[in-house]
Amino acid sequence: MKYITKSSLNQVEISDINAQLPDLKNIKESKAVVIGKWLTNVIENNKKIKPNTLLPAKPDLAYFFGVSTGTIQNALRYVEDLGYVESKQCIGTIVKDKNENQQVRKFTSKREITIEKLKNYIIENDFKIGSMLPSSRQIAQSIDCSVNTTRLALEYLCTKGILEHNYKNSYKADENCEKIGWCVKSREFLTDSVIENKTLTAKVEDDIKKYITDNLKTGDRIPAHETLSDKLSVSIKTIHDALKSLINEGILLAKRGRYGTTVLKMPNDKNMPQKKETSIFAPAKDTAFYYYEKTQNRIKKMISQDYQVGDKLPSILELSKELDLSPNTIRKAVHNLADEGYLAFSRGRYGGTFVIDIPETNEQSYKWLAVNPQYTNSYKR
Repeated sequence: MKYITKSSLNQVEISDINAQLPDLKNIKESKAVVIGKWLTNVIENNKKIKPNTLLPAKPDLAYFFGVSTGTIQNALRYVEDLGYVESKQCIGTIVKDKNENQQVRKFTSKREITIEKLKNYIIENDFKIGSMLPSSRQIAQSIDCSVNTTRLALEYLCTKGILEHNYKNSYKADENCEKIGWCVKSREFLTDSVIENKTLTAKVEDDIKKYITDNLKTGDRIPAHETLSDKLSVSIKTIHDALKSLINEGILLAKRGRYGTTVLKMPNDKNMPQKKETSIFAPAKDTAFYYYEKTQNRIKKMISQDYQVGDKLPSILELSKELDLSPNTIRKAVHNLADEGYLAFSRGRYGGTFVIDIPETNEQSYKWLAVNPQYTNSYKR
């Protein structure tokens, strides 16, 4: 079997695509599906797009169509499901040659695992043909998968004729359409009960465990995400997910700030007791909670002093500069305040974050140190 590398591939440029863009306003399907169908037509008819060439990068395609990168990601998944392309992390989206037995090294994806979970979900809940499924968010919670991966899996089942997506056009909504969402179209499908649950993240976890065993000892700090990303030839996001899993296993300990992530116990040592000096720091998840809580209180105070119900808050970036905090911290705090019923989000040209209730400001602000409570409880003068 022949394997290909990025250096052996030519990349298609945006300028090579001269077909008329699809109309994304007057559509009865999602933007991702419309763009996906348009791409399949281009692949079939554009002589410059040959087998074993790379499609333009996702950000370039997103700018070309005027949509988000996530929409392009979903569109390429749709095209891949139809057999026109094959995606590979750190390489790109490759146009397939159906006449050659050429394959990209690829592990079972989260989406493939989610597809099988969805099939079992339909069978176990006895959804009949014509039945409407719950929302993708509800399904994701039921099958313990992310919402975005669940949506990708649902779109895949649509391409296979198992489901049908009754799409509500945001520009010209059909008021007479009563059934909006995912509808069961066929129950004639097989489930793969032996699909190998070996995602790329799981493989990277094994690689990091081996690296720790060969190069580190308890208490050592592991290399930065970027260093591990280069060493293992995967994305930083995959490294982040793998490290998060190892933290949950108790192999690694994440500390905030300059302390980094350290080895708490060796991967092959199942019963090694935790040392007190490594337990002084609270888990990063707990310290992050207090940090977000502190930020939320600052935003609450700002709202109570300067805003009224119906007022629009500054953007995430503007709040980030005003409060001298990272955009991610602001985003998390704002979403928490929305969950508490103080803020609401609106999309579109006139959208934004709006105040729907004025918070009380007599709540005690947290003053904390990143110290594990169990350590402080056991401390004796």
